[in-house]
Amino acid sequence: MCKLAGMDGKQELKWLAWELTSQCNMACVHCRSSSEFTSPIGAFNIAAAEKLLNDIAAIASPVIVLSGGEPLLRDDLFQIAKMGTNRGFRMAMATNGLLVDDEVCRKIKESGINIVSMSLDGHTSKIHDNFRGQSGAFDAVMRAAQIFRKHGIKFIVNSSFTKRNQEYIKDTYELAKKIGAAAWYMFLIVPTGRGEEIMNELVSKEDYEEILEWHYRMERREGEILVRPTCAPQYYRIWNAKSREEGLDSKRRSLSFSTGGGKGCIAGQSILFINSEGDVYPCSYFPISAGNVFKQSIGEIWKNSGLFEDLRDFKKYGGKCGRCKYLGVCGGCRARSYAVEGDYFAEEPFCSYIPKAVQQII
Repeated sequence: MCKLAGMDGKQELKWLAWELTSQCNMACVHCRSSSEFTSPIGAFNIAAAEKLLNDIAAIASPVIVLSGGEPLLRDDLFQIAKMGTNRGFRMAMATNGLLVDDEVCRKIKESGINIVSMSLDGHTSKIHDNFRGQSGAFDAVMRAAQIFRKHGIKFIVNSSFTKRNQEYIKDTYELAKKIGAAAWYMFLIVPTGRGEEIMNELVSKEDYEEILEWHYRMERREGEILVRPTCAPQYYRIWNAKSREEGLDSKRRSLSFSTGGGKGCIAGQSILFINSEGDVYPCSYFPISAGNVFKQSIGEIWKNSGLFEDLRDFKKYGGKCGRCKYLGVCGGCRARSYAVEGDYFAEEPFCSYIPKAVQQII
């Protein structure tokens, strides 16, 4: 069996997503927080934001992604970003692109935000706008990409897929390259928040495997931009197995703003998510809170949360995940297991691989 990463008791926080507000100017079909324009702005004023940044700095120096909702709806976004930059954090921002203009780009650079991510869920306005629930969303991304290029701001394209748009994965990837993305991240969605309403649209486990096999072949050829399947931990099984079969180096390129995880599911192991009310979660898609930063320090939660301890103890993982030799590099998506099975220790529900240990029982 592969070495069980995370079992040595040393957990370094490398990447943190911070939802500054749940308010949003879109209503995407898969939104993990069911955000919309009437959603609350959030509990973090400047003083609370500064305290949180100080608490984070006391335990780690992670990448911090300022997200939402739509973070550009907050007037103090860039003040918070600047505070993070001044404390030595690598700051990033996630936006839907609607509010991006020359003035926003000037503030992005002044605040020290080094990279931005945008979502693009199809290669045409018909596909993307349907997924995002708003006419003009596609045009906004195209316009934002052009403005980012003009100002020399690096950006990542995140693309989410279900049955309604999975046939356009290759086209979407090619468009991300065309508009100048530094990286393209392919998400196969986890059905949380509003995503629970499209449970019947989840990509099948058979198609899931085929899509990840395609990604492996594509990534091996891709030399211009970085590519990553996200919330698809079984890709690390495919990458390692095929690299070994083909006699190729299994090392992969990485952004300096990546999660820093050389394995599949790293929820609560090297990453976490803080929502706009201060609740701390293993990742953006995991609906069980490990604590609240208005009641405990982030250091206490990171080091002592029972939920985080569970996720770091691979011996507790059940089903075929618990008997799989790739457990240490994959781990299965714990958020997806909880969403589908109601048990975060359950086996990854969208993995078709059958470990030899399980085959012998069958």
